[in-house]
Amino acid sequence: MQQQISVITLGTRDLARSRRFYVEGFGWSPVFENEDIIFYQMNGLMLGTFRKAALEQDMNCPDLQTPGAFSLAHNVAERGQVETVIDKLAASGGRILRPADAPPHGGFRGYVADPDGHAWEIAWNPAWAIDDQGRVTFGL
Repeated sequence: MQQQISVITLGTRDLARSRRFYVEGFGWSPVFENEDIIFYQMNGLMLGTFRKAALEQDMNCPDLQTPGAFSLAHNVAERGQVETVIDKLAASGGRILRPADAPPHGGFRGYVADPDGHAWEIAWNPAWAIDDQGRVTFGL
């Protein structure tokens, strides 16, 4: 089986508020949207923000609980971009979970939650190359 993720779908209580975070905060452009879902074309996968009630109905799983600890990550090419992105996301409806700092394993990172509490790590890792399409390559 191919090692890939095709779509990540996040449940949201307020699609307009979520849209503001992703469009104004990250600067992403939707490729499709209706009253229930917004899709963003990423570098090799699709990110969807789906109205929570509609997602629960689609999954046939009413009252879906929020999953345990996890985060999505957005890597940047330069250390100085980490705080800039975090500040922009916070100004667009996000909540800073951890201000940017240097973790023991190296690099520089901070965490911000989208309006529905989905955690995003904003990170710079000097060993990870980012190509022109935004794809990150693991490196040590």
